[in-house]
Amino acid sequence: MHSWQFYGLETLLNFPFKRIIKEESDLLRVRQLFETFSSKYTHPGINWRPFKMGKISAEVHTPLNGKFSSVVLYLHGGGYFMGSPKTHRSYLSYFSHITNSRIYVIDYRLAPEHPFPAALKDAVAAYHWLLEIYHPQEVIIAGESAGGGLTLATLGALKSSKSPLPGAAVCISPWTDLALTGATLEENKRKDSLVPAEVLPLVAKVYLKNTTPYNPSASPLYADLEGFPPLYLQVSNSEVFLSDALRFAQKAEGKGVKVTLDIWEGMTHAWPFFARFLPESRIALKKISHFINQNVHVTPAQHNIIKFA
Repeated sequence: MHSWQFYGLETLLNFPFKRIIKEESDLLRVRQLFETFSSKYTHPGINWRPFKMGKISAEVHTPLNGKFSSVVLYLHGGGYFMGSPKTHRSYLSYFSHITNSRIYVIDYRLAPEHPFPAALKDAVAAYHWLLEIYHPQEVIIAGESAGGGLTLATLGALKSSKSPLPGAAVCISPWTDLALTGATLEENKRKDSLVPAEVLPLVAKVYLKNTTPYNPSASPLYADLEGFPPLYLQVSNSEVFLSDALRFAQKAEGKGVKVTLDIWEGMTHAWPFFARFLPESRIALKKISHFINQNVHVTPAQHNIIKFA
């Protein structure tokens, strides 16, 4: 049984994106709408501030007492063409509070101005910046939707370059296959209130530009997953990206990766994003917190070392 807040959210999310997005120029209009109407409210127990990770702009969220048990590099969603630390500020303040994490969310470059592999390069650079402060086993890489796919692509890039891998990764409703071959793109297109399946070919084309959608650095479903760290995949059975998560989990497990696949009944795409007012979102984040605590931990001594980081 869903909460009454969920049904209100579903009504609100029946926003006609497929009527708005017809061509590339429409993506920029939707991006601006997302920026304009993103929530300004943040959890009172969290301090956030603008930050620089080398040349990459970011925001950092930290519990007010300065103590945290894990470090998260967060890669926001938005189809690779929209989203920013600002749009995710409210959500990530709750993520930080519930998981007791310090979160670095980067303002990676977006398509169409900066197509693949710009976002991936920024994610890899931000991770290497974190390794100047933290041990890799103290770091989680996480993201939702396209950010979930980017999280997995980042793991693949780090593995290919023989860089130290993070302690674990969390992917919420990940988009892992830009070739759009998943069965639930069709099966769930009338159930998914947030992601319009009809628009995805345009979104993928704008991000990929001249790159094949089967490139494993863009579509991590096609990557070599052997040696990946523990993964937590959280997805709804009613969203179009269900197949992306299921197939990725199956492939990863086949390569010996420890995978926790958390499938929810009837939730909207990337529902933890709505943690300010949706009880199911906060429950989902508590489950993520449990996974994080099982796999990474920052020692108390690190708090003073990185006080001004």
